[in-house]
Amino acid sequence: MRKALVAAVIACAAGTAHADQGVGIGLFVGEPTGLDLKLGLGFRSNLDIVIGWDTYKDGRDAYGHVTYLATLGVAHGRAVSVPFRLGIGAAVYDDGSFDNGVNFAVRAPLEIGLKFHNAPIELYGEIAIKLTLIDDNNNNDDVDLDGGIGFRVYF
Repeated sequence: MRKALVAAVIACAAGTAHADQGVGIGLFVGEPTGLDLKLGLGFRSNLDIVIGWDTYKDGRDAYGHVTYLATLGVAHGRAVSVPFRLGIGAAVYDDGSFDNGVNFAVRAPLEIGLKFHNAPIELYGEIAIKLTLIDDNNNNDDVDLDGGIGFRVYF
């Protein structure tokens, strides 16, 4: 029993290290929508950057975020690995193009991915709590949920 537990921990750690390496470029669709860049920082850590639009509800709101993601664990299947990530980061956004004030928020996402073994592709979904700290126009919710789906191609 003890040997099986040690083997499982080692296998999970090795899989997690592999899941967090490399550079991924893709697209995220939802709130926000934009281009996605994921940088593997090392064992269990990533930096995720999205530049695009916050929402389509009231027109396009310029948006950008930087999030540190930590991989909590990875489930392994025959064709895919499923990483579970939790993050903390910052977002800046505005109504339009940052010409009438800048809003600043802290965000905490939960991300679940599907990384294919035979292709350098990951599909993922994310839901994030966004806490707006600075709202220049006072027209955003203090606490909001963001989320959507995306894909990344790894190099």
